[in-house]
Amino acid sequence: MDIDILSLSDLHVHYGDSHVIHGINFSLKKGSLLGLLGRNGAGKTTTMLTIAGLLKASSGKIISSNREIQKLQPEYIARSGIRLVPQGRRVFPNLSVYENLIIASQNRQITSPWNIPRVYELFPQLKERQHQRAGTLSGGEQQMLVIGRALMGNPDVLLLDEPSEGLAPLIVSEVAKGIAKLKSEGLSIILVEQNFKLAMELADDIVILNNGHLAFKGTVAEVNANPESATQFLGIY
Repeated sequence: MDIDILSLSDLHVHYGDSHVIHGINFSLKKGSLLGLLGRNGAGKTTTMLTIAGLLKASSGKIISSNREIQKLQPEYIARSGIRLVPQGRRVFPNLSVYENLIIASQNRQITSPWNIPRVYELFPQLKERQHQRAGTLSGGEQQMLVIGRALMGNPDVLLLDEPSEGLAPLIVSEVAKGIAKLKSEGLSIILVEQNFKLAMELADDIVILNNGHLAFKGTVAEVNANPESATQFLGIY
């Protein structure tokens, strides 16, 4: 039986006087990957920031493991098991790879806890660079590092915002392999991604936003059966 680990119900978000998220509803099933798609400015990053507590909902509910979290501070949301990997690869540039990872460590009771060796196993490039300052890494290595840093918090839900942005195709493939492995191990993931093909390869379910409104939600199988139902909102033909 599918269990929702995270759900958004009639969620509204404002930036000042601007109403940017209009009553969206969707759920993330435990152990699945949900692709959150849409054109630039559709509200994807705003939704992720709101789940993480970095923006406050105007109204509506965000429920995680049967608890409402939309009014909680971001530190508590992170400690409760929801970790955001933000857009833009925000490493601590003057700290080493190892230091970036160790400062994010949090002990939480999960089935297979994350530690430094497990992160290095997932992304071997990080082990090779473990004593190197994070600011000197390539874009792809920095992306691996911020994912690894989030994993060190032992999350139940991982929010990935545009992990392939600005990366060469070969590096995108390496990052995608890491995400696929996390999914195969049962981690629940929301993936914001402009690369439609990549999202379709990784996701179980697809949600599409259009100007802050929910335009589509369904399974990848449903999108494959009727591609235009989704692509009409993405500018893909």
